[in-house]
Amino acid sequence: MKILVIRFSSIGDIVLTTPVVRCLKEQISGLELHYLTKFKYKGVLQHNPHIDKIHVYSKKYKSLINQLRYENFDQIIDLHNNQRTFLFKMALGVKSMAVDKINLQKWLMVKFKKDRLPKLHMVDRYMETVKHLGVVNDNKGLDHYIHERDHVDLPTYFPQMSNSEDYIAFAIGGQHFTKRLPLYKISSICKRLPLPVILLGGLEDELVGDSVVSEAIRHNKILNGCGKLRLNQSASVVQQAKWVISHDTGMMHIATAYGKDLISIWGNTIPEFGMSPYPKDEKQKRKIVEVKGLNCRPCSKIGYSACPQGHFKCLNDIQEDLVIQNLT
Repeated sequence: MKILVIRFSSIGDIVLTTPVVRCLKEQISGLELHYLTKFKYKGVLQHNPHIDKIHVYSKKYKSLINQLRYENFDQIIDLHNNQRTFLFKMALGVKSMAVDKINLQKWLMVKFKKDRLPKLHMVDRYMETVKHLGVVNDNKGLDHYIHERDHVDLPTYFPQMSNSEDYIAFAIGGQHFTKRLPLYKISSICKRLPLPVILLGGLEDELVGDSVVSEAIRHNKILNGCGKLRLNQSASVVQQAKWVISHDTGMMHIATAYGKDLISIWGNTIPEFGMSPYPKDEKQKRKIVEVKGLNCRPCSKIGYSACPQGHFKCLNDIQEDLVIQNLT
């Protein structure tokens, strides 16, 4: 049997599909498993041993369709379920199953704060797409694999650190403004953390990281890795950390894939959408810090470039003590 799994984006959503990939590969004898995603996210999957071939979605649609037709897939498992994946499925003309994205339930929650959300994690909704094949969740959590060349030797990148030193990885980035703590909150938390801190994020977070280091320089060993590491190198820093602090982002899911003790900080989105940290095992500590009871939250199922209400209470009112106290 040959199966194509589709998930175009983004980092966290792709990591959340890895239990489906693993369970398919391990539970169907002789399965050849392919995965279709965007080029920018190929690195999230390229070292996954359960995937036989990765196809990259690009503007060369016709060429890609011809390439996929040549593979003669038996089934498509659509874990993105949008207009583009519909076109791919129509063009390939093979049996398919698609994830229920519960868009209506999310809309009701965002628009009217009426909770009709299923009490089911996104991973379990993904797993429902393969139950007709007799595939079941093995409950081994998420996967993330990196090549040895992406392993970060801490003293090489951060001379102030030793390889044996405990530290906290703080992923300060986030695709949307309304998912990210304000600078003053990040700085204040970092000043109070009991261990050295390595800040993680993209190039767009580098200046924020520099500001945090500058403001907290007299308090702790705080190092800025934002913009200095590739995605899988950041994952390596997370893998070696004692604790991880993260917003509702892909790095949060990568941290859970490595079984790290984690504090996740939530802004305009809510864990009840089904994207909360998915445990590797029962020993893994997972603490959620959020402002409950706001009548404007959630204001979006994804995020905004600015607070629609202007007050940004969902993150301005985060209790820093909850972050510090949960590091036990």
